[in-house]
Amino acid sequence: MPSSTFVPAGARSDRHGFDFPGRILSSNPAAALVDVILFRAHLPASLEAGSERRLKKADALPFAAIAAILAIACAVTLAGSDDGDSIGEMPVFALCAVIAFAVQWVVFVPSFLARTEHYFDLTGSATYVTVVAVAVIATGNWEPRSLIIAALIGAWAFRLGPFLFLRARRSGGDRRFDVMKTHFPSFLLTWTLQGLWVLLTASAGLAAITTKSPEPVEWVAFLGIAVWLAGFAIEVVADAQKSAFKKDPANEGRFITTGLWAWSRHPNYFGEIVLWTGIAIVAIPVLSGWQWLTLVSPVFVFVLLTRISGIPTLDRRARRRWGDDPAYQQYRRRTPVLVPRPPR
Repeated sequence: MPSSTFVPAGARSDRHGFDFPGRILSSNPAAALVDVILFRAHLPASLEAGSERRLKKADALPFAAIAAILAIACAVTLAGSDDGDSIGEMPVFALCAVIAFAVQWVVFVPSFLARTEHYFDLTGSATYVTVVAVAVIATGNWEPRSLIIAALIGAWAFRLGPFLFLRARRSGGDRRFDVMKTHFPSFLLTWTLQGLWVLLTASAGLAAITTKSPEPVEWVAFLGIAVWLAGFAIEVVADAQKSAFKKDPANEGRFITTGLWAWSRHPNYFGEIVLWTGIAIVAIPVLSGWQWLTLVSPVFVFVLLTRISGIPTLDRRARRRWGDDPAYQQYRRRTPVLVPRPPR
């Protein structure tokens, strides 16, 4: 069946609808972590409206979560530093981990004072570029695998960061940050989560760049590059199609079912998972010992987007809004949730 665009009954032109709900359809999974905080940590809709008990909980939960995040980061850092190069007594992988969080906390300060989230996505992308550059330069490891991994991560970050930043500026920001950016603990947690996101997703690549035991580039690396190219292409095309769809005034209040969105209800998420899998494949030949744990990278991306926030949150919202609409029901029946398939 050819793809088409439906206007569901009762649809509104609100930019937070199913077709483009704030950042949740963005390809930046760190933004999906923001959704976890707002909708799972029970932050009151307004700080004034929350009961004293809820406000105390809103203060306590972020600090507890930050402690857990740092514990996870320490474990990943210990694993990634195994058989890794060092500067003096400090493993380069650990230095990159420190930078991943330090950059977030530095930018958090002016962002909180200005009550703005506009630089959140751009900071995340800049952090990826910074940590891989530091890893390559600090180790002096200019062998091909390291440069390939750095180039793949850099290309993804340079494309996605400005894309999300400019889109946020055009749309006026993300409504879900309205309370969080006035609440110090929750806003700090948001930036700290982004530090963890950078560390976890880049961990396999960083372990490969900082290894003491480089290997020649063989067929496994080329396979990983091919997988990355496929995922990157899917993500870029899906984002471009969505942007073009939104720019057309005729699509006010509509949800997209054309292009890649006729093949998958979340093609950009699929591309994100695939490209990080590709980077992990490139890294595999030089991983050893505890470094194997850094392969959590694509697993973390998959679990977050398919089980914790992204897709489950979107589907709940869509069913609440259009669950009784025949056009939406047909779209759900004929379109895979994640893995693309030709439209029926």
